[in-house]
Amino acid sequence: MLHRNKLRACAFALLAASCAAAHAQPQFEGFLCCNMRSDGSWISDINYVGSSKQIVPAGTPLKVTGYGRHRVLVEFNGRNEAIGNDYSRTVKLEDFAQRYVVQKNPALELEKFPAKIREAVKTMRITRGMTRQQVLMAVGYPIASATPELDEALWRYWTSRSAEYQVLWGDDGRVDKIFGAPETRALVVLE
Repeated sequence: MLHRNKLRACAFALLAASCAAAHAQPQFEGFLCCNMRSDGSWISDINYVGSSKQIVPAGTPLKVTGYGRHRVLVEFNGRNEAIGNDYSRTVKLEDFAQRYVVQKNPALELEKFPAKIREAVKTMRITRGMTRQQVLMAVGYPIASATPELDEALWRYWTSRSAEYQVLWGDDGRVDKIFGAPETRALVVLE
């Protein structure tokens, strides 16, 4: 009886391992979708501004090496980091990974933009007249907990826990207004 229970346990373990392998999350290579800030080991989806944070520019080549609890493990520039799904947990982790690690290099698209838009994207700022794609490249995705759908007329962002700014889209699909306190606007708006 003990031998049969051991065999059943082994069979169950093999079946579980086989199922897990069949549903493993994909590992792939691509490019960072948008400008993000890193503390050297962690890139959060909220993308707070911080003096100790370094900018990882849109178009940086990345390799997805694995997944953890609410994080996508990536390798770039010879180092390992995690992109944390801290505030967008309604987005499945695989979809989250494919949001941030894209197949088409956004840096190639950047060169086609008008000079002021290129400057805004490169300096992680927003200016009136930008498209959704351009805002995403400049400052990343709005967190899903505050902006559940990307077709909403208002996107909410933060530079810190207490400093929110908002992007209002016009009927033409371009940035119409940017709301926020003057000190926050100074960080994120290119006039």
